[in-house]
Amino acid sequence: MIRYIYTGELDLIEQPGEDILKLLIASDELLLEELVEYLRNYLIEYQRNWVQKNLVLVLNTACKLTSCMILQDYCFEIICLNSELLITSDNFLSLDKHIFYDLLERENLLIKEIVAWDHLIRWGIEQTPGLESENSDRNKWNKGDYEALYETLYQFIPLIRFVDITFDDYNNKIKPYKDIIPKQIYEEIKEFYNKGTYPKLTTLPPRIGKFDSKIIKPKLAKIILKWINKEDFWISRYDFNLIYRGSIDGISTESFKNKCKGQVESLVLIKVKQTNKIFGGYSSIGFNKIGDSLLRIDYNNLPFYYSSDNFIFSFENDEDTQNMKISRVINYDKAIYDYHGTGFDFGFNSLYINDYQWLKAHNSDRNYENNLNTNEVYNIEEIETFVIIKH
Repeated sequence: MIRYIYTGELDLIEQPGEDILKLLIASDELLLEELVEYLRNYLIEYQRNWVQKNLVLVLNTACKLTSCMILQDYCFEIICLNSELLITSDNFLSLDKHIFYDLLERENLLIKEIVAWDHLIRWGIEQTPGLESENSDRNKWNKGDYEALYETLYQFIPLIRFVDITFDDYNNKIKPYKDIIPKQIYEEIKEFYNKGTYPKLTTLPPRIGKFDSKIIKPKLAKIILKWINKEDFWISRYDFNLIYRGSIDGISTESFKNKCKGQVESLVLIKVKQTNKIFGGYSSIGFNKIGDSLLRIDYNNLPFYYSSDNFIFSFENDEDTQNMKISRVINYDKAIYDYHGTGFDFGFNSLYINDYQWLKAHNSDRNYENNLNTNEVYNIEEIETFVIIKH
């Protein structure tokens, strides 16, 4: 095995994936950092198919190795995009509880919520002493069986987005297990399904789903969605469709205008150079070539567009959930200024980019709330635009 490593001929081993995983464990225990890095990268780059077919084995192993967070994140990324690879695995029921919790907690996990529920129940039964495969028929359970399953799953139940489950599935698949659902959560979802009352305290909103951003993480997108809905909870599912990325399409007003046009609900994100700071803006109407129905010509004959929902914001970094700022439009008739020299322009100068790849947030005309006002000129490192589709 060692000879194959040093000659770079690992692909000649009969079962390279499994053998490399075993060697990875031994190398981690012996603190052989360079060898661990080599083996980890080899699995990711050259054994992708094997990793996908053995996700449970790889994840259960990687989560125990302090040096394999990259491998663990790689597997999570695969599963979030295609959860079928995990839940249809023969070894799914042996998935480590900490890994399963981490997956269900993720906003960008692409899975139907009732499917997540079904597999959580299956997994929970298998993990519960006295139930397992020989006692999986719920019709034969007694009160003690339900109490045992509750003890196994009570930490996981709050991670299920019940509001994203249909009324029929609630009746057929959720209600029969009401004894394993914490009382406050069950009361909330019962109110939701019977009276249409949105849960406020213990039940999570729908997952964000796929969010292909290099600038912010899904947890910050979740904050932006709350701002869009003007409340702490949203009931609709959203898609974020990437239509423009500066590092691919070019950072210029021309490329922005070519990609980001028309009356579409849009989100723009900007990471600035030499700092972790992130700026952004939401426009319910888009940025340019919006159409005449919302056009407002001011007394200087300048073209503006009307919106009562737009806002601009900033985060200190891609982890910031405490120091973010938001400024909503207050002059609805001047929500967006359509000018040839800027890629986008919220409120004439509240937040805009120009031909020099500069971003400014002056807000001297006070068309937006004055929470982001700064005289600094920022150089743009990356910029992304998403069309937001509400289901």
